[in-house]
Amino acid sequence: MTDLLELRNIETYYGPIMAIRGVSMRVQEGQIVSVLGANGAGKTTMLKTICGAMDPQKGTVRYQGREIQARDPDWVARLGIGHVPEGREIFPFLTVDENLRMGAFSRRDGEINRDLELVYTYFPALKNFVKQAAHVLSGGEQQMLAIGRALMLRPQLMLLDEPSLGLSPLLVQEIAEIITRLNKEQHVTVLLVEQNARMALDVGDFGYVMEVGRIVMEDTCERLKNATDIQEFYLGMKDQGVRGRRRWKQRKTWR
Repeated sequence: MTDLLELRNIETYYGPIMAIRGVSMRVQEGQIVSVLGANGAGKTTMLKTICGAMDPQKGTVRYQGREIQARDPDWVARLGIGHVPEGREIFPFLTVDENLRMGAFSRRDGEINRDLELVYTYFPALKNFVKQAAHVLSGGEQQMLAIGRALMLRPQLMLLDEPSLGLSPLLVQEIAEIITRLNKEQHVTVLLVEQNARMALDVGDFGYVMEVGRIVMEDTCERLKNATDIQEFYLGMKDQGVRGRRRWKQRKTWR
């Protein structure tokens, strides 16, 4: 496999505060790469740096071998990078159809209607609201709309920021299945950032763990699921053979 996306020693700041601390990672073409981390770990900032919403102070972002850091978000989107932001950020007073067509703003081909039907095959619930304002949708339906809008770009790489946030376990499972299908059937490479470690590791091929703006662990998702630290601190699995042990007294093995 070839590297579709590569970050090298990225540092990104909010004013004087360093949010990303020398992050380096690779996303190989055809993979689902999951990034785990608690709230405030820097996951969202990393995605904003990739898509051009934030400029890094140091380091490079390479997509298909070319540097793309500090470019405008619309320029980055035209390269084939779709971004599904945290909180969905749909256009609440536009219809579902209009929201989806906004995802194809940079396209000049004649297949937009065909791709609209493709979106509805993945998200059939949206077809019931085609001409209704997006704010009437439930949280799960709004998440489907946000993913569908990004799919209308015909992306080669999709950045997903906390797609399970605020959803019921049943909807989380449905979103996870759709992400897997898009990867396999539409050949969309996915960079998924999640606090829901179980979901992220189940769908991912390779994974990274972020804490306080830096990468502290990386491996295949299968190996991460079996790592003691991941089980203890992200999957909530306890060693039942040790009585009286306290989570806050444990030390992670990474530095």
